[in-house]
Amino acid sequence: MASFNKLKNVLMLAFDWILYSTGAADTCQVTVTQPRFQEADYSVHTVFLTCAFSSSGCSSSPPQVLWFRFLTNEHEDLCTPECRDHQKYKVHLSPENSSLQINDVTVDDNAVYICGIAFSDSSSPLSKQTGDGTVLTKKTEKQHRNGKFVFMIIASSLLFLYSTTVLTFFVVYKKISSGRKIFQAIAQELQKQRFADHGWQPDDLEDDTVYQNR
Repeated sequence: MASFNKLKNVLMLAFDWILYSTGAADTCQVTVTQPRFQEADYSVHTVFLTCAFSSSGCSSSPPQVLWFRFLTNEHEDLCTPECRDHQKYKVHLSPENSSLQINDVTVDDNAVYICGIAFSDSSSPLSKQTGDGTVLTKKTEKQHRNGKFVFMIIASSLLFLYSTTVLTFFVVYKKISSGRKIFQAIAQELQKQRFADHGWQPDDLEDDTVYQNR
Protein backbone atom coordinates (compact mmCIF):
# COMPACT_ATOMS: atom_id res chain seq x y z
CA MET A 1 0.00 0.00 0.00
CA ALA A 2 2.87 2.39 0.80
CA SER A 3 4.37 1.65 -2.60
CA PHE A 4 1.00 2.36 -4.21
CA ASN A 5 0.65 5.72 -2.41
CA LYS A 6 4.18 6.71 -3.39
CA LEU A 7 3.51 5.89 -7.02
CA LYS A 8 0.24 7.82 -6.88
CA ASN A 9 2.04 10.91 -5.56
CA VAL A 10 4.53 10.63 -8.42
CA LEU A 11 1.62 10.26 -10.79
CA MET A 12 -0.03 13.42 -9.45
CA LEU A 13 3.17 15.38 -10.09
CA ALA A 14 3.30 14.02 -13.62
CA PHE A 15 -0.40 14.75 -13.95
CA ASP A 16 0.10 18.41 -12.99
CA TRP A 17 3.05 18.69 -15.32
CA ILE A 18 1.10 17.32 -18.28
CA LEU A 19 -1.84 19.64 -17.69
CA TYR A 20 -0.07 22.69 -16.27
CA SER A 21 -1.38 25.99 -17.62
CA THR A 22 -2.56 29.34 -16.31
CA GLY A 23 -6.05 30.75 -16.47
CA ALA A 24 -8.63 32.98 -14.78
CA ALA A 25 -11.01 30.35 -13.35
CA ASP A 26 -9.22 30.11 -10.00
CA THR A 27 -12.33 28.88 -8.15
CA CYS A 28 -12.67 25.80 -10.30
CA GLN A 29 -13.12 22.67 -8.19
CA VAL A 30 -13.46 19.10 -9.42
CA THR A 31 -14.56 15.92 -7.62
CA VAL A 32 -13.91 12.50 -9.12
CA THR A 33 -15.39 9.17 -7.97
CA GLN A 34 -14.76 5.65 -9.22
CA PRO A 35 -16.10 2.22 -8.20
CA ARG A 36 -13.55 0.39 -6.09
CA PHE A 37 -13.80 -2.96 -7.86
CA GLN A 38 -14.93 -4.36 -11.19
CA GLU A 39 -14.88 -8.02 -12.14
CA ALA A 40 -14.99 -9.34 -15.69
CA ASP A 41 -16.08 -12.89 -16.49
CA TYR A 42 -13.73 -15.08 -18.49
CA SER A 43 -16.07 -14.89 -21.52
CA VAL A 44 -16.10 -11.05 -21.61
CA HIS A 45 -13.89 -9.44 -24.26
CA THR A 46 -14.66 -5.74 -23.67
CA VAL A 47 -15.06 -3.87 -20.39
CA PHE A 48 -16.01 -0.29 -19.56
CA LEU A 49 -14.50 1.34 -16.47
CA THR A 50 -16.66 4.23 -15.29
CA CYS A 51 -15.57 7.54 -13.83
CA ALA A 52 -18.09 10.07 -12.47
CA PHE A 53 -17.12 13.68 -11.83
CA SER A 54 -18.66 17.00 -10.82
CA SER A 55 -17.31 20.52 -11.09
CA SER A 56 -18.08 23.96 -9.74
CA GLY A 57 -16.70 27.35 -10.73
CA CYS A 58 -15.12 25.89 -13.85
CA SER A 59 -15.38 26.98 -17.45
CA SER A 60 -18.05 25.59 -19.76
CA SER A 61 -15.48 23.93 -21.97
CA PRO A 62 -15.25 20.14 -21.68
CA PRO A 63 -12.50 18.88 -19.39
CA GLN A 64 -9.62 16.69 -20.37
CA VAL A 65 -9.92 13.06 -19.30
CA LEU A 66 -6.81 11.06 -18.49
CA TRP A 67 -6.49 7.39 -17.62
CA PHE A 68 -3.56 5.74 -15.88
CA ARG A 69 -2.88 2.15 -14.87
CA PHE A 70 -1.03 0.93 -11.79
CA LEU A 71 0.74 -2.38 -11.99
CA THR A 72 2.73 -4.00 -9.16
CA ASN A 73 5.54 -1.44 -8.95
CA GLU A 74 4.96 0.99 -11.78
CA HIS A 75 2.31 3.03 -13.52
CA GLU A 76 1.48 3.38 -17.20
CA ASP A 77 -0.02 6.31 -19.08
CA LEU A 78 -2.90 4.86 -21.08
CA CYS A 79 -4.70 7.97 -22.31
CA THR A 80 -3.14 11.36 -21.44
CA PRO A 81 -5.39 12.50 -23.10
CA GLU A 82 -4.63 10.65 -26.35
CA CYS A 83 -4.63 6.88 -25.96
CA ARG A 84 -1.32 5.19 -26.69
CA ASP A 85 -3.12 2.20 -28.27
CA HIS A 86 -6.31 3.21 -30.08
CA GLN A 87 -7.32 -0.36 -30.80
CA LYS A 88 -6.95 -1.43 -27.17
CA TYR A 89 -8.27 1.68 -25.37
CA LYS A 90 -10.95 4.25 -26.07
CA VAL A 91 -12.23 7.10 -23.86
CA HIS A 92 -15.91 8.11 -23.82
CA LEU A 93 -17.00 11.44 -22.34
CA SER A 94 -20.41 12.82 -21.31
CA PRO A 95 -21.20 15.95 -19.21
CA GLU A 96 -20.63 14.26 -15.83
CA ASN A 97 -19.21 10.85 -16.69
CA SER A 98 -16.32 9.28 -18.51
CA SER A 99 -15.51 5.67 -19.26
CA LEU A 100 -12.49 3.79 -20.46
CA GLN A 101 -13.23 1.08 -22.97
CA ILE A 102 -10.74 -1.81 -22.88
CA ASN A 103 -10.87 -4.27 -25.77
CA ASP A 104 -9.55 -7.84 -25.88
CA VAL A 105 -9.36 -8.05 -22.09
CA THR A 106 -7.06 -10.72 -20.63
CA VAL A 107 -5.69 -11.49 -17.17
CA ASP A 108 -2.70 -9.29 -18.12
CA ASP A 109 -5.06 -6.31 -17.87
CA ASN A 110 -5.66 -6.92 -14.16
CA ALA A 111 -4.53 -3.70 -12.47
CA VAL A 112 -5.68 -0.51 -10.75
CA TYR A 113 -7.11 2.01 -13.23
CA ILE A 114 -7.18 5.68 -12.21
CA CYS A 115 -9.25 8.36 -13.90
CA GLY A 116 -8.12 11.98 -13.96
CA ILE A 117 -10.27 15.02 -14.78
CA ALA A 118 -8.70 18.39 -15.56
CA PHE A 119 -9.93 21.80 -16.63
CA SER A 120 -6.65 22.88 -18.18
CA ASP A 121 -7.76 26.51 -18.59
CA SER A 122 -7.82 26.93 -14.80
CA SER A 123 -4.87 27.53 -12.48
CA SER A 124 -6.77 26.32 -9.42
CA PRO A 125 -5.05 23.29 -7.84
CA LEU A 126 -8.51 21.72 -7.37
CA SER A 127 -9.27 21.88 -11.09
CA LYS A 128 -7.20 18.74 -11.68
CA GLN A 129 -8.26 15.71 -9.65
CA THR A 130 -8.00 11.94 -9.84
CA GLY A 131 -10.23 9.19 -8.48
CA ASP A 132 -9.11 6.53 -6.01
CA GLY A 133 -8.88 3.92 -8.75
CA THR A 134 -10.82 0.86 -9.86
CA VAL A 135 -9.36 -2.61 -9.37
CA LEU A 136 -10.10 -4.61 -12.50
CA THR A 137 -10.08 -8.41 -12.17
CA LYS A 138 -10.48 -10.65 -15.18
CA LYS A 139 -11.52 -14.20 -14.28
CA THR A 140 -9.96 -17.20 -15.95
CA GLU A 141 -12.07 -20.10 -17.23
CA LYS A 142 -10.69 -22.26 -14.42
CA GLN A 143 -11.82 -19.74 -11.80
CA HIS A 144 -15.25 -19.62 -13.46
CA ARG A 145 -15.57 -23.43 -13.30
CA ASN A 146 -14.39 -23.46 -9.70
CA GLY A 147 -16.97 -20.81 -8.82
CA LYS A 148 -19.77 -22.87 -10.39
CA PHE A 149 -18.51 -25.99 -8.59
CA VAL A 150 -18.51 -24.21 -5.21
CA PHE A 151 -22.03 -22.91 -5.90
CA MET A 152 -23.24 -26.43 -6.71
CA ILE A 153 -21.70 -27.78 -3.49
CA ILE A 154 -23.39 -25.07 -1.42
CA ALA A 155 -26.74 -25.62 -3.15
CA SER A 156 -26.49 -29.39 -2.70
CA SER A 157 -25.58 -28.99 0.98
CA LEU A 158 -28.56 -26.71 1.59
CA LEU A 159 -30.88 -29.12 -0.22
CA PHE A 160 -29.53 -32.06 1.82
CA LEU A 161 -29.98 -30.10 5.06
CA TYR A 162 -33.56 -29.20 4.11
CA SER A 163 -34.40 -32.81 3.19
CA THR A 164 -32.85 -34.12 6.42
CA THR A 165 -34.83 -31.62 8.48
CA VAL A 166 -38.12 -32.56 6.80
CA LEU A 167 -37.41 -36.28 7.19
CA THR A 168 -36.48 -35.89 10.86
CA PHE A 169 -39.65 -33.91 11.53
CA PHE A 170 -41.74 -36.58 9.79
CA VAL A 171 -40.13 -39.44 11.79
CA VAL A 172 -40.55 -37.60 15.11
CA TYR A 173 -44.18 -36.80 14.25
CA LYS A 174 -44.89 -40.43 13.42
CA LYS A 175 -43.30 -41.58 16.69
CA ILE A 176 -45.33 -39.06 18.68
CA SER A 177 -48.53 -40.07 16.87
CA SER A 178 -47.82 -43.78 17.40
CA GLY A 179 -47.02 -43.22 21.09
CA ARG A 180 -50.27 -41.30 21.56
CA LYS A 181 -52.30 -44.17 20.06
CA ILE A 182 -50.56 -46.73 22.29
CA PHE A 183 -51.20 -44.58 25.35
CA GLN A 184 -54.87 -44.20 24.42
CA ALA A 185 -55.24 -47.97 23.93
CA ILE A 186 -53.63 -48.67 27.33
CA ALA A 187 -55.84 -46.08 29.04
CA GLN A 188 -58.95 -47.59 27.40
CA GLU A 189 -57.96 -51.10 28.49
CA LEU A 190 -57.34 -49.96 32.08
CA GLN A 191 -60.70 -48.23 32.13
CA LYS A 192 -62.46 -51.42 30.94
CA GLN A 193 -60.60 -53.52 33.50
CA ARG A 194 -61.51 -51.15 36.34
CA PHE A 195 -65.20 -51.32 35.45
CA ALA A 196 -65.02 -55.12 35.02
CA ASP A 197 -63.58 -55.49 38.54
CA HIS A 198 -66.71 -53.77 39.84
CA GLY A 199 -68.90 -56.14 37.86
CA TRP A 200 -70.64 -53.59 35.64
CA GLN A 201 -70.30 -51.93 32.25
CA PRO A 202 -71.04 -48.21 32.10
CA ASP A 203 -73.46 -47.07 29.43
CA ASP A 204 -71.31 -44.04 28.57
CA LEU A 205 -68.10 -46.04 27.89
CA GLU A 206 -66.90 -44.60 24.66
CA ASP A 207 -66.22 -46.64 21.58
CA ASP A 208 -62.51 -47.38 21.03
CA THR A 209 -62.52 -45.81 17.65
CA VAL A 210 -64.18 -42.62 18.83
CA TYR A 211 -61.77 -42.30 21.78
CA GLN A 212 -58.71 -42.92 19.72
CA ASN A 213 -59.65 -40.44 17.02
CA ARG A 214 -59.97 -37.55 19.45
